[in-house]
Amino acid sequence: MREAFQKRTGRFDPEDAWFEARTRAFWDDALAGQGLAALAAPRLEEEARPLAARFARAHRGLFEVEDVDGRGARLVDVWSGAELLVQHLDETQELALEHAEGLVDARVIAASNDALFVLPGAFHHAADATEAALRVVEAGRTRALATGDMLDALLRMELVFRASSRVKATFAYRVDSLPRSA
Repeated sequence: MREAFQKRTGRFDPEDAWFEARTRAFWDDALAGQGLAALAAPRLEEEARPLAARFARAHRGLFEVEDVDGRGARLVDVWSGAELLVQHLDETQELALEHAEGLVDARVIAASNDALFVLPGAFHHAADATEAALRVVEAGRTRALATGDMLDALLRMELVFRASSRVKATFAYRVDSLPRSA
């Protein structure tokens, strides 16, 4: 599963400064995107199985974070247009969302019928990459890319941006780095 994630989003190693953030994003992908939660469900206690099934329906988006308070935040998905009111999992997540300056690639799960939560692997793009990333998003929409293809491409671009100290966001986040079509 890690190999499949890295093939789609770019390779990273334990020595990399971004290893922890990318590893958390990988676990979200494994649980929700690659179906690990569904594979584990039969081994879980009965009361945990419905929650495991909800991972397959997690909404992945590229969010602007707005209206953060002690209870939660409003996330506006610049890819799909969805607006979601989420609750914080804990104080760490509240701080991360409160200080989100750029776009956030995240998965939102309905833990119950009335509570939405951001999974812990939310990946924060740099604030200075927002304008370039939004241009790429618009091109991806024009090309009718699938959500996963679009957001995985942005993760690859972010890796180029982060791994090259002299690269500007407009060089890393480029339309010509997108797949041609769905």
